[in-house]
Amino acid sequence: GQELFGEGARAEPLAAPAPTDIPAQVDVRIAPRTSTQVVFGDTLATLARVPGVGPRIVTASPDVTVSTNLGGWINRVGVFAPHEKPRFEDGPRILTWEPKPSGQHIELGISEMNLFLWLSQVGLTAELFGETLIPVGTVYDPFIARGLDALIYALYVNSRFILAATPSGTTLAPEGGAHQSTVTPSLGIELPGLHYYEPTFGQEVVWTLLEGARGCVDRRNGFSTYLRMSTRPIDQALADPVRERLGPEEWRRQVLAGGYRLIVAREAAPDLPPDAPLVQIVASGTVVPEAIAAARALHAEEIAANVIVVTSAQRLAAELHGSRLRAIRDRLPDRLGHLATLFPDGERAAPMVTVMDGASHALSFLGGAYGVPVIPLGVDTFGQSGSVPDLYAYAGIDAEHIAEAGLLATEVGARGSLSGPR
Repeated sequence: GQELFGEGARAEPLAAPAPTDIPAQVDVRIAPRTSTQVVFGDTLATLARVPGVGPRIVTASPDVTVSTNLGGWINRVGVFAPHEKPRFEDGPRILTWEPKPSGQHIELGISEMNLFLWLSQVGLTAELFGETLIPVGTVYDPFIARGLDALIYALYVNSRFILAATPSGTTLAPEGGAHQSTVTPSLGIELPGLHYYEPTFGQEVVWTLLEGARGCVDRRNGFSTYLRMSTRPIDQALADPVRERLGPEEWRRQVLAGGYRLIVAREAAPDLPPDAPLVQIVASGTVVPEAIAAARALHAEEIAANVIVVTSAQRLAAELHGSRLRAIRDRLPDRLGHLATLFPDGERAAPMVTVMDGASHALSFLGGAYGVPVIPLGVDTFGQSGSVPDLYAYAGIDAEHIAEAGLLATEVGARGSLSGPR
């Protein structure tokens, strides 16, 4: 017992948390141009000081602590060890690595399977020991596959945890194909008991991380959470249209529901002809800036291109499948809640272009909501080493490809098929 718990173990149990104890928002400084991975680390460091939340968060990493931005968190809460380790350096350090019994981070070494085994057990402390924790595991997104078997069984036994996977996709450009993930969005969509979010802007990271914490403490109706993030800096001002149109509360609600309308063509390009053809550009994660640029190019071609940002393909897929299954089983009306907000009445016959830094099929199911043609773009080959613009062009997910796909989508929508000359 002494070896496992150490002298610094907490003698008194913490008060049992409730989902309502998790705040809807915390104040995190978000730079004008930043990445989701950076905001994730800053949010965790902020949560360390939130009463009732910070003491319950425990993190673990398979040898990627600093490269997944846990440095600020570790400086505040420390690294766990059964006994306090002696310190031999007195000089200033960027990262304070001082193992001690009160530490809240566990370093696992290079073993993703151990990470998922750890998440599965720490995510059950409420049932096993009567003490709810919020376990957060960070891992390079492509290496989820190394521990997939343990991840599946962790979800199968209803463990509750947060999986923060970063960096992801071909956006991890210089490291080459072996470190670039393509199939992980599909895992996020398809694994039961897992809410998958792929945020674009920093504020979305704050909201989805807090939502994941709520899923952990809600032992009756909770869930685990997978955040797919990136090191690519994004101009946060690109979110201004939705921030101004919806306000923070409604924007947050729509982010957690699965997505929002970022660019509405008739607002962004009011001089478009009334009969301009309409196309829906549906984008997720790091390629949203390219989707915006493509929409602007299409506006110049007198095509009304909207940009819909998907923050959670999993939430939208679950809504679509659940609605259709209820309609089949119970003969209920096929009502699509948030999907009806993303694709309002009058726009539901418009063709669609879907794009993400992942397998192209991952978002293509959205065309089935209202039965429209879809041109899916994504990464369907092994990656290479290069710059982000070069790899996006290579995979066909840059602004030029998206704009050309928009032109093709309008032609397909007019013809009703891909047959015939273009």
